[in-house]
Amino acid sequence: MDRIENRTYAELSVGDSASLARTLSHRDIELFSVMAGDAAPMNLDEGVTHSEQFQATVAHGMWAVALLSTVLGTRLPGPGTMFLDQSLHFARSIAVGDAITVSVCVTAKDDATHRVTLDCRAVNQNAEDVIVGTVQVAAPTEKVSRPRVALPDVELVQRGRGYERLIAMTRGLAPLRTAVVHPVDTPSLVGAIEAARAGLIVPVLVGPAARIQAAAEHARIDLAPYEIVATEHSDAAARQAVLMARAGQVQALMKGSLHTDELMRAVVSGADGLRTARRISHVFAIDAPAYPRPLFVTDAAINVAPTLEDKQDIIQNAIDLVHALGIAQPRVAILSAVETVTGKLRSTLDAAALCKMADRGQITGGILDGPLAFDNAVSAAAAATKGIHSPVAGRADIFVVPDLEAGNMLAKQLEYLAGAQIAGIVLGARVPIILTSRADETLARLGSCAIALLLARHQAVA
Repeated sequence: MDRIENRTYAELSVGDSASLARTLSHRDIELFSVMAGDAAPMNLDEGVTHSEQFQATVAHGMWAVALLSTVLGTRLPGPGTMFLDQSLHFARSIAVGDAITVSVCVTAKDDATHRVTLDCRAVNQNAEDVIVGTVQVAAPTEKVSRPRVALPDVELVQRGRGYERLIAMTRGLAPLRTAVVHPVDTPSLVGAIEAARAGLIVPVLVGPAARIQAAAEHARIDLAPYEIVATEHSDAAARQAVLMARAGQVQALMKGSLHTDELMRAVVSGADGLRTARRISHVFAIDAPAYPRPLFVTDAAINVAPTLEDKQDIIQNAIDLVHALGIAQPRVAILSAVETVTGKLRSTLDAAALCKMADRGQITGGILDGPLAFDNAVSAAAAATKGIHSPVAGRADIFVVPDLEAGNMLAKQLEYLAGAQIAGIVLGARVPIILTSRADETLARLGSCAIALLLARHQAVA
């Protein structure tokens, strides 16, 4: 089986046969859908397939025909065969788990044209016909024998699945009345309107009215359904949005086209701000296709060089957030460059102290371990290789970074090198603060809004 060799026309005889067996998996259906650009409901949507006609996820009818083509192209007659004609009858559907055997048998040869007619049949594990019919091919006249080529591995990536789950969790919840701060460019305004249309927020657009209207006209958005609170500039918009939150007129803030530090300056400014007893911090909620669970990185946007006490609040904020998102006991990895405690790296000392603080009840609601290098936090195999026995290693939910620089670089590397999408939210203030980037995709923006809505409703009943 390490070589593929054809049967030339001269070598073929009536009665010659070949076959191929394959068990249908859901991955086969997904691969075929991606290749064909088809996502027919009965092929991928289990909610549709569970009907009287289809009691399981079923394959495209042409999936078995592709197996037939493989038999003809690699076994009989083999390389050099040209598919000319077919007459096939599809007797029954193929469900995930069905073991299909496709076979062909030579029934006629035409010496003048080198055409060969073959009966073909596909049966399932119960010997029931799936496909029956005939095909006609032009058989090769030259001998071909070559090494079998190893096929490449194919990785199927469905980006944004985690955000879709969060958005689904908000169904039935009343949207958050949200001050959208300075939405004077197309991305920030469109993001807010998309979230409104998804039923996640009721946007109150705070900023220079003329510039907001100009952005709306550029994006062809009708602003008639939405409230606008006019301000002179971005700094005034931030202050006004904070005052509205303090007065209970809005339940959340959403960053528009202004710098994060400009918005946060208004949030933390003295008696007029939105501070609480808890330190304000930021969490990136990252949907990384290669990681089997949601991934939360903190703090990569607010606290530049957090102290031990700062990290205590940063961790507690993150734990409280993921509780609201349905993770009852998150695993918290406190990251460093190494997994051993050393006086040469302050982050390892902080990690050890934070774990002991959790043991003493100073941090609650999660399982902490650290210091852990990033590979140990995400890979059980890497942790085992290094002899690390930990309830967190290899399955962390929350990743606590040493400082803002490390966190920001980690998040951006996941986004640009690993195909992750990133949603962001600020915690520890009186209301959730939705931080979005101009580069964020629509689903990530909606994910940020869904997180804010789930958090606000969770806090309201806590």
